[in-house]
Amino acid sequence: MDTEAVRSFVLAATLGQLQHAADELGVTQQAVSKRIAGLERELGVRLFTRISRGVELTLDGQAFLAHARDVVTHVDRAVTAVRPGSRALRIDVLGLRSAQAVILHDYWRAHPETDLDVVTIRVDDPRQAAAAVRAGDVDATFRTITDPAALPDDLQMVRAFDSPLELLAGPHHPLAAARTLTPAQLRGHRIWVPGIAPRTEWGEFYDQLTTAFDLRVDTAGPNFGAEVLLDALAESTDLATLVGSRDRYVWPAGYDLRRIPLTNPAIAYPISLIMPRTRPHPGLRPIVSHFRNLTPPPGKTWRPSWATPSDATAAS
Repeated sequence: MDTEAVRSFVLAATLGQLQHAADELGVTQQAVSKRIAGLERELGVRLFTRISRGVELTLDGQAFLAHARDVVTHVDRAVTAVRPGSRALRIDVLGLRSAQAVILHDYWRAHPETDLDVVTIRVDDPRQAAAAVRAGDVDATFRTITDPAALPDDLQMVRAFDSPLELLAGPHHPLAAARTLTPAQLRGHRIWVPGIAPRTEWGEFYDQLTTAFDLRVDTAGPNFGAEVLLDALAESTDLATLVGSRDRYVWPAGYDLRRIPLTNPAIAYPISLIMPRTRPHPGLRPIVSHFRNLTPPPGKTWRPSWATPSDATAAS
């Protein structure tokens, strides 16, 4: 069914004249007449009779009107739900436990009037997430394209914040009692980060990290999720992993897992936000500005080669 024909019918019924409905819709009276005639053919009934003052509903038209109004209302709501600038601000995060999601939640708690839709696009390649921004499926994505030449011209990528890393280990790990650790103290210990996809930003991050500090990062095995990883850490005497300091993990109290900050230097994973270069969603500006108020890693900090210590810039 032609929803614009239904909309024309509702306006004509409400205003009593086809010309008034046409003026409201910004079309000609002939166009409204054709729409309503097509709707009547589809329904197999007459909806209006002409009178000297305009049009008047038939009995079938009266029966159809309430339902037609519901159709128009639901169509308008559906369009609003997906139209950039009018629908909720839709941002892609790597996961709902990630630092990106945690910081967005903190922002929303401070600004509950924000109409925010947090989603997770299940792709590893950041270029695919960037394509979703270009297509308008999301307004922004927390991904990084490490080669600036590969970023499409109509997109911009701004530094959002740094995510300092911590060692996560069980109570029987040799480093479990440490209050802080240096990257040098991790040498020789097995750091398990399963499921790193090749040619991804985090794959490149760990390649540079292991080279810089001569670390042993084990990527063997598929990623079965956080719960399986936490189970393994709790029972192991030699297994540990790296997590962001703002990443949210919950485990049973009996696991007694330890989160140990890395210092001298701190290890920072740089988080970027990809968004349209022109006319980004207006809700992005205050969120990007919020990043400036986040506490940076203290002291000397190591970052991968593609990152710079510059602050995030506001969306324009």
